[in-house]
Amino acid sequence: MNDAPLNLPLARYTVLDLTTARSGPTCVRQLADWGANVIKIEPADVADDNSSPFDKRDDADFQNLHRNKRSITLNLKKPEGLDVFKRLAAKADVVVENFRPGVKHRLGIDYDSLRKLNPRLVYGSISGFGQEGPYKDRPGLDQVVQGMGGLMSITGLPGQGPVRVGVAVSDSTAGLYCAFGIVLALLQREHTGEGQWVQTSLLQALIALTDFQSARWLVKREVPKQAGNNHPTAIPTGVFKTADGHINIAASGKLFERLCRVLDMPELARDPDYATYELRSKNRDQLHAIIGEHTARRTSAECIEALNQAGVPCGPIYSMDQVFADPQVQQLGMAQPVHHPVLGDIALVAQGVRLAGGQLPPIRRVAPGRGENTAEILGELGYDAAQIAGLKQHGAI
Repeated sequence: MNDAPLNLPLARYTVLDLTTARSGPTCVRQLADWGANVIKIEPADVADDNSSPFDKRDDADFQNLHRNKRSITLNLKKPEGLDVFKRLAAKADVVVENFRPGVKHRLGIDYDSLRKLNPRLVYGSISGFGQEGPYKDRPGLDQVVQGMGGLMSITGLPGQGPVRVGVAVSDSTAGLYCAFGIVLALLQREHTGEGQWVQTSLLQALIALTDFQSARWLVKREVPKQAGNNHPTAIPTGVFKTADGHINIAASGKLFERLCRVLDMPELARDPDYATYELRSKNRDQLHAIIGEHTARRTSAECIEALNQAGVPCGPIYSMDQVFADPQVQQLGMAQPVHHPVLGDIALVAQGVRLAGGQLPPIRRVAPGRGENTAEILGELGYDAAQIAGLKQHGAI
């Protein structure tokens, strides 16, 4: 039973969530937050494993990834458990999985098998490297993919060596792309009446995310290098020391003259070493040093106030506690409150997009306990108490 408000755009859809770790749950979280009736399928023969960072039920990460879902335990290796899943799939709109490519075929829950039961089914798959190709059976982990997708070669200070980004960026990106693909497939189904198999991978998603850096190679055969805190093409853009910390300033193009005026050195904009973009690029380190000498004489707040008044993009560099204390972040509602029966009153990270009226989708449920809703979901399928007890006796749930 879906408890989502009917005005949420995905409230009419049921999603079966077979995912683990981060990429798959990130995808399903998008669907759940926007109203989908999400049923999280969890192993019946596995106890909670607190040694895994992805299976600590009361951990912040688990709560953030699995809110707005219900949970049923099923042993898909048992005929009775597989039958329950197929009955669910026959009525569902979407199945999402992020197994290694061969696993779903061994279990008999691949797209071709399930579409025979439900031709309207949209089936979303996330893998490390793709469903086909020489690397399809390799385990895909974010840091490995950050290296293979080129991201680590352009992150960090020049000459520092490869540096990973501080979040699981390929996981999150693959999840977002998959969710977008699923919504596209649901829209197309309105015209064709048929579902389809939506596929992405951590590697595919990360390369797409590198965007202009990849395009530099594909179009101009330029191999991007590490630029540290400096923007690789927009100059001057970087981190500059102040009297009490550091700030970001982005003043490329015509903004450079405004920056020079704010820093009381308008003549710098006409200096023959910095008068054009090409010269500023060639002499970037020298230019940044001059700018830094001037910003170091003022506090971060003074620099930010003056630069913003002049229309020069700039901002503080926050720790995470400072992020959520910022009044603009609070205005955006990015810390969404919810009550948890064990953790008490907590907040989770809000959605990154708003629809009409500026309202964020509500957190209707905290992340469920393993199998918390098994009996409820089976009842909705038509199983009575005796049948549910039989499934439990056979180890199917």
